[in-house]
Amino acid sequence: MYLLETAYFLSIAAAVAEKEGADAISIGVVEEDSSGYPDCRESYIKNMEQSINLGTKDETKIKIFMPLVHLKKSQIVKEAAELGIPLSLTWSCYKNEDKACGVCDSCRLRLNGFKMAGVKDPIEYQ
Repeated sequence: MYLLETAYFLSIAAAVAEKEGADAISIGVVEEDSSGYPDCRESYIKNMEQSINLGTKDETKIKIFMPLVHLKKSQIVKEAAELGIPLSLTWSCYKNEDKACGVCDSCRLRLNGFKMAGVKDPIEYQ
């Protein structure tokens, strides 16, 4: 299921990019997540980029940027906190929508990233 989610997101983004004449898409995948989410791997995104370009008009060339792919969650949290990014508006949980479960793979990776960065996670957990 997770594999398809990224494919859907990128397909929609590519359709919009092609319609608007854009030549780039950015996605916030993190390879550290790839044990549970194999679609977060750089190789997967590169292959999606190739597929998108094969499936669009010949003159359309879309580059997919992955600025976070090689960073650790803790590095992302630390830099986001330093930049004043409102981390309370970010979400990772795949099980709940009101309060994060704190136990799914995504929540555990998020919690560990905040812990390693020495930053308190601002979202509520069950």
